[in-house]
Amino acid sequence: MDRSELQVAVDVGARRHRVAVGDATGRLIEEFDLEHTATGLNGFFDRLERLAAKRKMSVAVAMEGFNGWARPLDRQVLEHGWKLYNVNNLKLARYKEIFPAPAKTDAIDARRILELFRLRIHLPVAREVLQEVVAVTQEAERLKRLTRRRRQLVNEKVRVLNRMQADLQAVCPGLLAITAEADNLWFLSLLGAREDIRKLTGLRQSSLLTLDGVGRAYCAKIQAWQCEALFSHDAEWAGPMVVADARRVQALKREIAVLDQLIEPLTECCETARRLRTIPGFGPTCSGELAGEIGTIERFATEASFALYLGMATLDHSSGTHTGTRRPRQVNTRAKAAMMIAVARHMEQVPASRAY
Repeated sequence: MDRSELQVAVDVGARRHRVAVGDATGRLIEEFDLEHTATGLNGFFDRLERLAAKRKMSVAVAMEGFNGWARPLDRQVLEHGWKLYNVNNLKLARYKEIFPAPAKTDAIDARRILELFRLRIHLPVAREVLQEVVAVTQEAERLKRLTRRRRQLVNEKVRVLNRMQADLQAVCPGLLAITAEADNLWFLSLLGAREDIRKLTGLRQSSLLTLDGVGRAYCAKIQAWQCEALFSHDAEWAGPMVVADARRVQALKREIAVLDQLIEPLTECCETARRLRTIPGFGPTCSGELAGEIGTIERFATEASFALYLGMATLDHSSGTHTGTRRPRQVNTRAKAAMMIAVARHMEQVPASRAY
């Protein structure tokens, strides 16, 4: 145990954080509230620097919500050269089940985190709750933010597209059948061409050919549909919903394309992403997402823990004569999704992997 370490526990809130400061012997030195403002954050570091200098101690900070509500406090801790520990919420809940507290307040939670500093030397369950955060490169951090934003937009696009298709099928049976994919540029351009979806039947060939993505082949498909178009009785008020969703999908696709343009050059600057891109099927998006979520390989003590983090391995779940496995809960779902997409594309390009 490092007795020259000033240990700081932060119970993170949306606007205010509770801070408990102690030493390695378990003695509580100070408690205070930290406002999540520029003034509050500056005061936090000034206060801890004075305490550390007075006692000639190094500083270690543990907080909930790394990369969440704690931003940018977590980054500033690393920039100060202090140790930073992320409090694993799932394992913290397990710890609280084993060692329950009589009550729950922000102050009590901060002290419980402080308690983990002292107990992590002796109790494996306490040691697992506090996970040291290793600083990552700026490129990896940017990839993480950009790819998370991209995944949110992709998920939103899927939701809006599914809703649009369901409404379109009810409002105008047969229109959806003229395209193989509802998010095709030409089809979305057609749906958004008029405020009233019923007026699409009146578009002439010259007007159709001015729409983005519409050539003579697609124009012929649209004209064939116009001859037999059918609208339901609710097309007057439900039709504008379809038009709005079509325009939203177009806007989302443009936003995603902009992010793709930012992500690809970053993968050339990030060592992890650059290595991943050498694997057949691992394109810039999946490689960038994996590199951003991994951050640095130094976070992982073993290959097994890395595989569990990516969701590429199971845990043993056997008893007596029964042999089985179960899914681990400590999985980065974003990294797993990117890994599954990349592996599927890898199998398409590498016959040996597909056979395996």
